[in-house]
Amino acid sequence: MFEESVKRVVKRGTMQEAIYADLRLSLMKGRFDPGQMMTIHALADAFGASTMPVREALRQLVAENGLSVQANGTIQVPAVSVSRLRDLCTARLALEGLATRMACERLDAATLRHLKRLIDEHEQSIEHDGIYSSLEKNQEFHFLIYAASGSSVLPSLIESLWLQYGPYMRVISRHVETDTSSTFQRNGTDYHHVLVTAFEKGDADAAQAAMEADIQRTTDLLLDVLAAQTTAGPANTSFTLHSPERP
Repeated sequence: MFEESVKRVVKRGTMQEAIYADLRLSLMKGRFDPGQMMTIHALADAFGASTMPVREALRQLVAENGLSVQANGTIQVPAVSVSRLRDLCTARLALEGLATRMACERLDAATLRHLKRLIDEHEQSIEHDGIYSSLEKNQEFHFLIYAASGSSVLPSLIESLWLQYGPYMRVISRHVETDTSSTFQRNGTDYHHVLVTAFEKGDADAAQAAMEADIQRTTDLLLDVLAAQTTAGPANTSFTLHSPERP
């Protein structure tokens, strides 16, 4: 059931490290549904591995709050909730806004060119590829900025938040796939252009404001989608537990 969400790992370091890295990235990109059960044997088959490295990788992701353990011992992708979303958004605004401000003081010409290239690639993916490709380009853009902050602490903290935000990215991808009237993906680089302009001017206030607006835009859409699901009734408030498709 997981073949579409993970790929068989190539040996790089230990098998557990490879499986952990692959699952962590897939979770961050919203490849798994909220509430989806992470079955050890099914994952082992998908990775072409034994159950031991899969079990250890899942334990590590549970420790990082990327996965949750139920009362019966089942490991699953965390469910989504409005209160959790607001909490994560507050933390993201604080840390990512600060990292962006710090990056504004350190960005060099090569990094600016790289950011512009990522915007171009993001816009191309919006036109020609699926939602997961554009989400990947969005992530690359954000973390290039955070890496440029010069902080040895902030990028890893932000990564942890994005890992916990993964189930909500799945909500976004489902929404974009099913609601053709949504402008979310088409306008996905608007604030990225504003960010680059602010970086070019050395305007840390404007850069931080643009990053915060970008994060808030996503959160506002998620709040609307979750509210619509609640209004629709219990039958439509949960996600089907199945392996997500590739774009």
